[in-house]
Amino acid sequence: RADKVRSICDVRFFFGATAYEHLAELERLVTDPSLAELRKNCCGLKLYLDNSTGDMKSEDDVTDAAFALCGKYQIQLVAHCEHAATNDAAAVIPYTTPETHSQRRPAHSEVTSIIEAIERASRHGTPLHIAHLSTIDGLKAVKEARSRGVKVTCEVTPHHLFLCISDYSTLGARGKVNPPIRSNRDQELLWEGLVDGSIDCIATDHAPHLLTEKDAETGMPPSGLPGVEVSFRLFLSVALGHWPHPTAAAAPASSKLTIDAIKRLMFTRPNEIFSLRALEADAMDVDTSATYTILNDQQVTKCGWTPYDGWKVQGDFKFKSSA
Repeated sequence: RADKVRSICDVRFFFGATAYEHLAELERLVTDPSLAELRKNCCGLKLYLDNSTGDMKSEDDVTDAAFALCGKYQIQLVAHCEHAATNDAAAVIPYTTPETHSQRRPAHSEVTSIIEAIERASRHGTPLHIAHLSTIDGLKAVKEARSRGVKVTCEVTPHHLFLCISDYSTLGARGKVNPPIRSNRDQELLWEGLVDGSIDCIATDHAPHLLTEKDAETGMPPSGLPGVEVSFRLFLSVALGHWPHPTAAAAPASSKLTIDAIKRLMFTRPNEIFSLRALEADAMDVDTSATYTILNDQQVTKCGWTPYDGWKVQGDFKFKSSA
């Protein structure tokens, strides 16, 4: 499937590991000369420090071995940071409404996990990237580690910048994601970090669950939501002076977002951090005067929905032909 879109989309993969056997395969990928071409398609190792959707959690001993291996070979390690023991303790809160999901995976779970990941990265010399940062205290931990010379970068998602706990009232379980959407205060300060350069990248954490799964009236709806199609549209709109959320006020720092900053966050820094070697190209035509309404029935993703359905954005774009 990746080959079908390579002419318009640069597709790479993260290695995954939950066992020592996986780490052995990663070391072989890095060291075996016969795998050099395959290695070009791998941009790092991703670890889940607690279970998210699926049983992908890396146990403590494997996690430490993974940090050591990535330090040895300077492999970019991407960490989904949630603290298993904290989440297990919070699970005594019953899941009764989508809002309770944010209580069952609390902010300090992410912060504790980030601090532990930074300690491992510092000890092993591992280049660490924090996936989908959602809390201001998590960002503070990243900044403090950088001040000590730890090699740590981070990203933030559209849903943690445009949605917060109050949006459960309209989205229901469609807004259920790991880590969860947070408070208005976290959202405001993440915008500050995005604009001042403390946050390196924008990433979508695209998880296209079907609406039949997300809207199920019984059981536990899966966590995750789609975002890859609409991400650029949302940030372009902000850079052009239009806050797209239909009811919430704009975060103050968002008014300082520029198109050049979007390029840095969505191209330049990811290219540098993950050694993608992507060439800069004039890839799209942007119409800054146009308006566009994001709608479920216009989504190309097979899940056929977006949490931003009905949002009006400023600006539109078309990809240029690769011919």
